[in-house]
Amino acid sequence: MTILHIDSSILGENSVSRDLTAAIVAELTAKGDQTVLRRDLADAETEAAFDGDPVEQLMSADTLVIGAPMYNFAIPHQLKAWIDSIAVAGKTFQYTAEGPQGLAGGRHAIVVYASGGVHDGTTDFVEPYLRQVLGFIGITDVTVLRVEGVAISPEARSKAINDARAKVPGLVESIAA
Repeated sequence: MTILHIDSSILGENSVSRDLTAAIVAELTAKGDQTVLRRDLADAETEAAFDGDPVEQLMSADTLVIGAPMYNFAIPHQLKAWIDSIAVAGKTFQYTAEGPQGLAGGRHAIVVYASGGVHDGTTDFVEPYLRQVLGFIGITDVTVLRVEGVAISPEARSKAINDARAKVPGLVESIAA
């Protein structure tokens, strides 16, 4: 299996989404021989040094692990730029007489969605957007691990992270089945 590990948080060591994407990738790689492709979208040096094509990287992956923190009700601009670089007509989707058709199907995506507050359908633009854009390119097998309320208090942060970490083994097991 090839895993595409994408992080977009600018918070470095303090990032909840980075911590949990790393835990998911560690759990996935503990299951056997995997290749991990890494994209750190918030690290300008890493991005500048990357000499591959993001579409080729996406298409070579079996599983995507995406860190998607909520910034001002939406995804970080770095993640949006990556999406713009992989949503390419003729490569990851095509237009047909029946409408657009995704060409990147057959992959599973795990999205770690981290937010400072707790959001419902009226203030959550992260999960619906990512499900829409991934579905547009053909990736409909999407699992979202929500980690909410991390800015409410230190206790709420710790509880949200611990609750999410406890779900990681079952989440990985369910996609491997």
